[in-house]
Amino acid sequence: MSYYNYQSKNIFYEEIGTGKPLLLLHGNTASSNMFLNIANQYAEKYKVILIDFLGHGKSDRLDKFPVDLWYEEAQQVIEFLSQKKYAEVFLLGSSGGALVAINIALERPDLVSKVIADSFEGTNAIDAFTANIVNDRDFSKQNEGARMFYQAMQGDDWESVVDNDTNAIFEHSKLIGKFFHKPISTLQADILMTGSNEDVFITCVDTEFYRKIYSKMIKEIGHGDFYLFEHGGHPAMLSNQTQFIKETLSFLERD
Repeated sequence: MSYYNYQSKNIFYEEIGTGKPLLLLHGNTASSNMFLNIANQYAEKYKVILIDFLGHGKSDRLDKFPVDLWYEEAQQVIEFLSQKKYAEVFLLGSSGGALVAINIALERPDLVSKVIADSFEGTNAIDAFTANIVNDRDFSKQNEGARMFYQAMQGDDWESVVDNDTNAIFEHSKLIGKFFHKPISTLQADILMTGSNEDVFITCVDTEFYRKIYSKMIKEIGHGDFYLFEHGGHPAMLSNQTQFIKETLSFLERD
């Protein structure tokens, strides 16, 4: 297993395949294990890089997650890219990982060529989601399917990881709210946003949420595109895996 150092902590990473670097960035309460069924397919064309953010998966644990979580995780990836001397990379982030990917592209446009941002909330935390996050997570910890997912992603200490993540999301919504430090209008990288119209995390807010928020963001950015799947749950990249790979490879391969 490979690790790199960030602020005296060890962060796990894995590289698969050869070619232009494509980083797959996991979502909240997940780890790079979420990409086990999809990484090798991208590795046929690219050097796929998997990272476990601090506090997750095979990386060192944290007593508490930073409140500005997705910005801080972006800094972890920026440090990795700097140490490896990678530039103009492709980023594919799912859910919380999409927020990380956009943050990286905003903070260091010299490092990023294209961004695929899947199944994310937009530019600001959604009150309807964060207001119930503590109760929803407590309920999920009693659900056998959710427990199996947490265990597969984090290992035996999954509950402390989930609790840390829950607290960070809740505090972020109260203290910060915005996901990005820089205006989305300054994004230079080409971007593709994806999501599912049946995503239960979002459709409970608005059945047209992704279409509305992605359209608004692309208008502010001045370029980019989005692709919505009619069916499938959260995140779209896993619930629509075959079609997702097809659409995203097409995006990555075009000039």
